[in-house]
Amino acid sequence: MNVSNSIVAMLESVGVDAVFSGSGQGSGDILFAFAESKKIKTIMVRHEQAASFMACGYAMFNKGKLGVCNAQGGPGSYNFFSGLGVALSDSLPVLSIASYSPKKWRGKGDLGEVTGLGRTPDSQAMFAATTKGTFLIEHPDQACDIVEEAINLAFEGRPGPVHIDLPYDVAAMPATRHREIKLDIKPVLPLKKTVDLFASVLADAMNAKKKILAIIGYGSVRSHAEKELLQFVEKFQIPFLTSMDAKGIIPENHPLSLGMPGTCGDKSAKEAFKAAEVVIGIGNSFPKWQMWKFEEGLFDNKTLMHINISRDEIGKVYPTDYGMISDIAPAIKALDEALTLKKPLVEKKTFTKDKIYNSVVKAKGDKVHPGALCQELSKLLPDRAIVLGDAGANMIWLAAFMEFNKGQNFKNPGSFGPMASHVNASLGVQLANPDRRVIVGCGDGDYEMSGFEILTALQNKIPIIWVILNNSEFNIIKLFNLAAHGKEVFNHIICPDFAKYAEACGANGFRVEKLEQFADAFKNALASDKPSIIDVIIDADEVMPFKTWVQD
Repeated sequence: MNVSNSIVAMLESVGVDAVFSGSGQGSGDILFAFAESKKIKTIMVRHEQAASFMACGYAMFNKGKLGVCNAQGGPGSYNFFSGLGVALSDSLPVLSIASYSPKKWRGKGDLGEVTGLGRTPDSQAMFAATTKGTFLIEHPDQACDIVEEAINLAFEGRPGPVHIDLPYDVAAMPATRHREIKLDIKPVLPLKKTVDLFASVLADAMNAKKKILAIIGYGSVRSHAEKELLQFVEKFQIPFLTSMDAKGIIPENHPLSLGMPGTCGDKSAKEAFKAAEVVIGIGNSFPKWQMWKFEEGLFDNKTLMHINISRDEIGKVYPTDYGMISDIAPAIKALDEALTLKKPLVEKKTFTKDKIYNSVVKAKGDKVHPGALCQELSKLLPDRAIVLGDAGANMIWLAAFMEFNKGQNFKNPGSFGPMASHVNASLGVQLANPDRRVIVGCGDGDYEMSGFEILTALQNKIPIIWVILNNSEFNIIKLFNLAAHGKEVFNHIICPDFAKYAEACGANGFRVEKLEQFADAFKNALASDKPSIIDVIIDADEVMPFKTWVQD
């Protein structure tokens, strides 16, 4: 057993069953080790950036999953940075591994050298800026200790990415101290005194008949807090909003669901927020668009209670009256139990909802109205499906005009938000969730950035469905241009026939020019075991429901 075999065995021991890798001269030994593994499926990508996005996808909806990407050091591994940025902002445990120059060649201009010597880039410094921690294995004796430390760090507290540089001479050396590694991940649990304080504040508010509102964020999804949250809001009749990336954690047709907050959110959500006297933030970080462009005075005359796994998030955006540092599932379970003991006044509540999803939309011209398309997709969506909205106008249309019930989830690219991230992340999501269907809603610009990974999906029999909202332009940037400058530049792009492109790759391709054509195309894609592109020609003149903030 060499060091590469040892590393692969350690990854197997923590449940990794897929890795995403580029090729390269310096990665040979670890790729041979991956090839010999009977537990890990190695997905070879066309571009290393896609590998980092796929690693994010692998961890996205699975709390105990470690996303792993591997590449040739230097030009290969430097393509990981966008994906590691996503992992850092979205709290995803991801391990990136890269080859590295042997000591005897450092500072001499070795091919792809990134030691920081002899005017070469400094890999350790660069990865330190985009991860929770970066490591260099200089001797076989260090391998198990470093891999163990790195993986534990990825999961510890608020999860995030870590990086290991592996010199290719060390990768081939005998594993001198191979051993089983231990995951010693201490759960982030709430302090009892904090739980009791929260329960007292909420009980007093309920007894005084104050209006309480919960805002549920993606941290709740990462915590798998679905059951705890549903029981909590139903038992105490607390209406709730769900952030864009938490849509579906509780069915959106639930009587207590008042929609999505923010500049592209529902009217009933804003009205409920305005009326609320006590707001409980649950697993969210109050990002810009969720909080109506960081509107000043938003929490004036309100009590803000915030539960988050990271101390850094408490009070970061708005002053917090009561903060609780905890993983969401145990926090809500403990709060439920403590509040139950206080026997607060609970009144059955009913609400009038004004959700964008229920809007009647009609195309003005011959092309498909994007809102109507998303409503149709919502109706056709299988139970427990996962929809990934990529960056851009498409993401707004999907989030606003789709309702997620029956165990379905939606995820946008998060605050870091790179284009094409979910075009590629979808492969990792699907591999980590083989019993669920994964659908990507993306723009033509998103897909053109990295759509060649359809070949990766085809080669590995991963049946992703990409629904391209095709208006042949960077639509949301055009709107920003017009709002800020009264004119727009460089936003119109030439697109291929994406359906024919898919067919040329050996996948399924469907072109939709009328809304009534979409259902058959989508059903055929669902029925296939091959990846599919559904190219929908949408009306670029339709403006998604955030016109007011674009024009501010």
